[in-house]
Amino acid sequence: MAFSAAQLSDKVNAYLASMPYVREPKGLYAPIEYVLSLGGKRIRPVLMLLAYQLYKENVDEILPQAAGIETYHNYTLLHDDLMDRADMRRNKPTVHKVWDDNTAILSGDAMLVLAYRLMGECSGVYLKRVMDVFTQTAMEICEGQQWDMEFESREDVTVPEYIEMIRLKTSVLLAASLKIGALLGDASAEDMQKLYDFGISMGLAFQLQDDFLDVYGDPAVFGKNIGGDIVCNKKTFMLITALSLAEEEQRAELVRWIECPEFCPAEKIKAVTALYDRIGIKQICEEKISGYYAEGLALLDGVSLPAEKKEELRRFVCCLMDRKV
Repeated sequence: MAFSAAQLSDKVNAYLASMPYVREPKGLYAPIEYVLSLGGKRIRPVLMLLAYQLYKENVDEILPQAAGIETYHNYTLLHDDLMDRADMRRNKPTVHKVWDDNTAILSGDAMLVLAYRLMGECSGVYLKRVMDVFTQTAMEICEGQQWDMEFESREDVTVPEYIEMIRLKTSVLLAASLKIGALLGDASAEDMQKLYDFGISMGLAFQLQDDFLDVYGDPAVFGKNIGGDIVCNKKTFMLITALSLAEEEQRAELVRWIECPEFCPAEKIKAVTALYDRIGIKQICEEKISGYYAEGLALLDGVSLPAEKKEELRRFVCCLMDRKV
């Protein structure tokens, strides 16, 4: 029996809720339970399970690995929130606000250990290959986070550098989720690589779409106020591209807003968005997103299975991108 993405998400949530935290001290484990109870789309474990069921039906067999990838993802969010001094995550106070900075660091470290333990609960036949993929991915995500931090103090970030940063920070975990699922499902090496590359392309499309929606999204649909990236001068694809393509007068105005120490946020968002419109950034970004999206679907089409077998995976990513199947 093939499960839908929604059913797989329910399975992941049930498994996460059933994980026992019976060790002491409670002060270490309570934040972990708190973080994992906040919900979310469970994109990464669902991708892993969808990739697995392309080849095998007994998805319950790899729920520990699916929970491991979700635990790891939430560990990265916990530490990101601390580094960014973010107060809220999924409309709830972040761990360092509910507890304190030291608790956020230590509980995050414990989540990383727990993620490795869960990932390692697979058959010895797969263990080394699974852990090789997972460990490489974990290192690459650290590299992506470091690039992101360094970009904050640089004025010369290029589009290729930005794309590489989001590949490392966002795409590789989606890609690894698919590859590990396929690996545990005994997929061929060719299929595993195509599913991995599919995840990379879709991850780039997801992140660029997130950048796009922060400027041009509907707050009611997007789920948060728009313009946050503009207000904090975040080096996004849109800002980097605007700076590189702007005419002299446009660039001077854009730099003035970037360097202005005091401003009205609404006024800055309106002015920078207007500059983006004049430079043509909206269309450029939409074309870039569509390019990665089409590239990803072409890679999925190349996986050596009947189209109907891949339909649920295709539907899931199309839904995430708010695109028609």
